[in-house]
Amino acid sequence: MHGSEKSAASGSGETLIVTGTHAVNRKARQSTSPISVVSAATLRRSGQMNLADALTRTYASINVSAMGNDAGALTSAIRMRGLNPNQVLVLVDGKRRHTTANIYADAGPSFGATPVDLNMIPAASIDHIEVLEDGAAALYGSDAIAGVVNIITRKTNHGLNISGQTGANAYNGDGWQYQTSLDGGLSLGGDGYLHLSGQVYHTDHMVPYTEDHRLMGFAPAGAGTALYKGPVSVPKNSNKVMSTPEETRENLSIAFGKTLTEGVQGYGLITYAHRHAESYQNYRTPNTLPELYPSGFSPLETIEENDYAATLGLKGENFLGFAWDLSTTYGADEDAIGDKNSANAGMLSKKCVPRASNPDSTSAYASTDGCGWSPTNTRAESYRMAQWTNTIDFRRNFKTGFSTPTTIAFGAEHRLETYQIKPGTPPSYEAGGMAGYVGLSPQNAGNWSRDIWAGYLDGDFHPLKNWDVDFAGRFEHYTDVGNTENGKVSTRYDITSRISVRGTISNGFRAPTLAEQHFSSINVGATTVAGLLPVSSSAARLLGAAPLKPERSTNASGGLVVEPLKGLHVEADVYQINIRDRIIAGGSSNGPTAIAALQQLGFVLPPGLDPNAVSTYYFANGASTRTQGFDLKADYLLRMNRYGNLNLSATLDLNRTRLSHVGSTMVNGTPTSLLTAATASYITTAYPRSKLILNAYWTVGKWDVNLRQTRYGETTTMLGYQDWTPSSAICENGGKALRYSNSCFAQFKNTPRWLTDLEVGYSVTPHWHFAVGANNIFNVRPRRVNPINNNYGGRMYDANSAQVPITGGYYYGRIDAHF
Repeated sequence: MHGSEKSAASGSGETLIVTGTHAVNRKARQSTSPISVVSAATLRRSGQMNLADALTRTYASINVSAMGNDAGALTSAIRMRGLNPNQVLVLVDGKRRHTTANIYADAGPSFGATPVDLNMIPAASIDHIEVLEDGAAALYGSDAIAGVVNIITRKTNHGLNISGQTGANAYNGDGWQYQTSLDGGLSLGGDGYLHLSGQVYHTDHMVPYTEDHRLMGFAPAGAGTALYKGPVSVPKNSNKVMSTPEETRENLSIAFGKTLTEGVQGYGLITYAHRHAESYQNYRTPNTLPELYPSGFSPLETIEENDYAATLGLKGENFLGFAWDLSTTYGADEDAIGDKNSANAGMLSKKCVPRASNPDSTSAYASTDGCGWSPTNTRAESYRMAQWTNTIDFRRNFKTGFSTPTTIAFGAEHRLETYQIKPGTPPSYEAGGMAGYVGLSPQNAGNWSRDIWAGYLDGDFHPLKNWDVDFAGRFEHYTDVGNTENGKVSTRYDITSRISVRGTISNGFRAPTLAEQHFSSINVGATTVAGLLPVSSSAARLLGAAPLKPERSTNASGGLVVEPLKGLHVEADVYQINIRDRIIAGGSSNGPTAIAALQQLGFVLPPGLDPNAVSTYYFANGASTRTQGFDLKADYLLRMNRYGNLNLSATLDLNRTRLSHVGSTMVNGTPTSLLTAATASYITTAYPRSKLILNAYWTVGKWDVNLRQTRYGETTTMLGYQDWTPSSAICENGGKALRYSNSCFAQFKNTPRWLTDLEVGYSVTPHWHFAVGANNIFNVRPRRVNPINNNYGGRMYDANSAQVPITGGYYYGRIDAHF
């Protein structure tokens, strides 16, 4: 058992923390706010090769949606306490981490998210993760509403660790994965360190079996889909849209530090990651473009991503009696989104107008790159999100007459955020654009930036020996959305050495991101079109859009920390998060109104569409919510002498979000709700009502066994009526067709599910460890949706549910070496 394993076995709650407090030498179980520590060993035993998936497997309050859509499938996005990924703040070694540039632009629980992609950080570089389960905007600023995830990197100056893992999903034998990683430390002059970490990761597509409605020999009476009949024999499972992306990723991190002069240390962290990933779009039948694809085709949406960050800092222990920390961090994420195995039908049509011979043509079928041909691969658009943060922090203990010195901390921060959109190549957006994903035109492109200035003050007082009170306040100025003031009061009282009570009340905010304010796109399916309008555009304003303002939150929590038996630790906390002016997918419209809005922005729509299959939406401050929940954590180390040690733990999160207010706007003189029943379900019931993780880790001799049982509670979403809905079916609201309705939906429940994970390991020598395991060993999968709510037959599961993964059982083997 190597060092990190021993630490985990002794109880992660005894780790010293640096998150949520400016006091030193404080442990997680001594904190005034609930904080959990997840060790690298715990993450490794999850069996997952992605950091986001590993946290989801081992942490009750964190989940991910079953599957992302379009470009959203290409970036990981964690959700905490049922809230949007944008409402979780991620730090690395206490420094704010930059976010991805790849926005989740499809309607759903993660709509508008440009979160920190945890998977771009090498797993080998992580020492442990501290999760603050409380609002912390007063300490850290925007985004810290649901909580804070602080990734602490390794900084040892010795040792070498190597790991390799491979496995596959049992569902139908695909989804093969492998990863190799290593990290090690070197000494810099005796009092410094240089720690290098790297990882290479690859996964194939995992495609559940589906049957495409368009290729089947039967359909319900009056179904809207015209069956394909032709000379080409096409397998029923050709539609692979509900699948996991193929991905190859390389990560690197370099951490370093050294004493520069007496009392002054220099430190730094550099990370870099490259990723190429591809996700399937809906299958196009052979009669779509037989001249190019006689057997039909499945367009692929691709991403070529470079993510990098660098932190440099100086810190010392005595500047006029204050400990101080001065740092600068620059991070950026660059994404090139592309189409692969696709085509531009407009360029191939007889209506195509070559722009070379008709430079002034206003035809919707004008093409810069000529006519009568089409590329199969294009670049659809490029994004870049960058963040430059400069901070100065001071901390000092003062003797104030209390039994324990008072800690006073204060500091200032400046952050420059920039966002850039570059248009795609002309074939990606001209003449109707590429099948699968239409690129962004020059009118969607631009450069935007803003400055944020902030200052904070934090005081930690001990009026009595066993009573701790922490006050924090923060002021921030955004050059685009104005000022905000936030405060936090936390307190804890140790009734005895084994019983403590604690509570926190705070307010917070989340400023709209630059992407939420300026991004727009159009997504073209085989027979559907969905357009996201920029909130600042005249087209969006005609549909009732207004400039975005910050979300405002109020957090309250209270709990107990008890040790009823020696070695049995229990923490129980209740919480409530009220959020006003939540940014949601609002103003949903379809039919002629949506068509007019898209055409006003210059988008070209494919011919022959059902008008009701054309929809638009935009970002809006459209709802206020109340999230209430209960967190329970317990662990006990049972020492069984010659039978080894058994580490037992249980974590539970009960969670419920309700709407307290829904905004409305005027569309053509008619009051219209900004939320539909579907978009309301995304932010209230698509997250599990409960999640329980029971874990037993047994070590005896050279053997170790980890057994994990997870119960996911119920999720509920409202699904639209799709292509198999009879054309004669009428929506009760408004008397319009039920198919593609924007006001009538079907309720779908994912009933509770249990998942069982098992890993068995053996240490051949003190340096070599082998493990085999299975996640979801019994191959449990989500419920299947009704065929009339299953678009083309290719979406048999609810992709928006943050419950059971669609991938079924996963079986793997791993080798670890430590020197």
